[in-house]
Amino acid sequence: MTRGQSRQNKKGDQTPKYAQTTSDGRDIEFSQELADQDDLEAQARTEAADRRVKSKKKE
Repeated sequence: MTRGQSRQNKKGDQTPKYAQTTSDGRDIEFSQELADQDDLEAQARTEAADRRVKSKKKE
C-alpha cells in the first residue's frame, strides 16, 4: 500500500448485518404426543411470558 490508501474493504460486508426475518430465538424439537405434564406446564409458562413481552413492546 502506498501512502493515502486504505487497507479496509471499501465494498463493505457481503452479508447483511441484520437478518431479513425475525425469529423468536427458539431452536427446539417438540412433540405434543410425547409431552408429559411438566412439558405442558412449561409450554404454558413460555406462552404467557411471550404474551407479556409482546404487550410491553406495544406500549
